[in-house]
Amino acid sequence: MTSNTADQISSFTAGQTIRCTLNVTPAAKGPRDTVARLMRRDPANVRALRRAQHLRKRRLNRYIRGNRLWTSREKAARVVQVRPGLSWEMSFTPDVSADLRSVAKYLDIKTA
Repeated sequence: MTSNTADQISSFTAGQTIRCTLNVTPAAKGPRDTVARLMRRDPANVRALRRAQHLRKRRLNRYIRGNRLWTSREKAARVVQVRPGLSWEMSFTPDVSADLRSVAKYLDIKTA
């Protein structure tokens, strides 16, 4: 991470909309998961995840076993994919600054 990126991240204010673009896919699992977690904060992805959750609740498989009602739930949808060139917008909050700093070398971060 360059000091320019660190200065840029510290200059963002809470509630400010930022645009992140993935330049390189991280090879390690930790940074890949962090980028995916940040991508899920995009409003379009939040809506897709919420809709998928609602549909999973609606399609909940209920069956009787041992005179008791059991449920079998679907696995959660993978809405985001970590690939180079993908961009997303999100609202900046102070709790994501550490995550942004940890994966800043893979991202291009700008104000929206």
